Parts: sequence; structure tokens; C-alpha cells
Amino acid sequence: MYQVGYMRQHALKIFQAALSAVDPVEAILRYVKKVEEGLQIGEYRFAFKDYDRILIIGAGKASAPMAKALEHIIGDQITDGVIVVKEDHGLPLKHVQIHEAGHPIPDERGVKGTNEILSLVDGAGEHDLVICLISGGGSALLVAPAEGINLEDKQKVTQFLLGCGADIHEINTIRKHLSCIKGGGMARCA
Repeated sequence: MYQVGYMRQHALKIFQAALSAVDPVEAILRYVKKVEEGLQIGEYRFAFKDYDRILIIGAGKASAPMAKALEHIIGDQITDGVIVVKEDHGLPLKHVQIHEAGHPIPDERGVKGTNEILSLVDGAGEHDLVICLISGGGSALLVAPAEGINLEDKQKVTQFLLGCGADIHEINTIRKHLSCIKGGGMARCA
């Protein structure tokens, strides 16, 4: 009996360590730091004086806590932001607007949020820093149908793929070809 209790405690510690390692807030805090002259992301430094605006964009089930962590780090340095999250995954944010949308089946709310992201990055200039936060679910939440395709088409294809047992890599491969934002589209817009 003692060994079972010990093994359970040990398994719980391992589980908690795994959760902590992938926590979106902890990941941002681990790799993003406010430094004297600006922001450090990993090994890259961005001096605030070099940018007119700092814009936050993104999508995914964890993008709200990621944005909250960025707001904690650089706060009022953020000029504007838009993210799209799964319904009921929003958080109160000061500088970043949140759009809750359907997941895994895309909906009109995802289209609206994605259009706001595209409008924001389309207006970005060479002296703006755009920070993009993408987490799991981002592909379903960023909805910008390619030319000749509409939201209903994307919904039907997604339902078909989910129904036939396609894995996430297969689904995302097809989503990329049905979208003007995936596969580098958002970067081209920015």
C-alpha cells in the first residue's frame, strides 16, 4: 500500500512539472524579458526607440494568457493588439482586444477577428514591431478564406475531415490551401 501511495505522489509531481513546463504564461516569461532599452525575445533584442508602435497579434487557445504575460512584461509599451481565442478562453486584457470564436469548426466570429488582425498588420510600417502569438487551435481560429472560397465551404471541409478521422497535420495541410492567411499569408500582409 505504501508503494502505491508513493508512486501516485511521484506521478502527480511528474504531471505537475509537465504542466508547468508547457504553461503559456511561464513560456513567455521564460523567453521574453524587458531590458533596459527595450525587449529581449530569446537571443534577439528590440530597442523601444527603434519602433513607432508595438502590435500584438495572434490566435490559439493559449494566446490570451500569452498576451496577458506580455502585458505584464511591457504594459503601456503595447500600442494595439488583436487575438482570436476559442470561445470561453478570453481573459481581461488592457491593450489587446480579444475575439472569441468557434473551434474546431470556424465561424463568423473567427472571420471578424482575423479581418481585424489583417487590418492591423496591413497598417503596420517598417518602424512597427509586430509580435505574433500562436498556440494550439490557431489554425482553426484564424479564418480568412482564400479567393473563391467562403466560410461555409471551410466549415464543410473541416466537418468532413474531422468526421473521416484526419489528424491535425492533415487538417492543417488542407486549411493552408483554403486560406489567404496561413502558409505565410499573415507575414506577407505585415
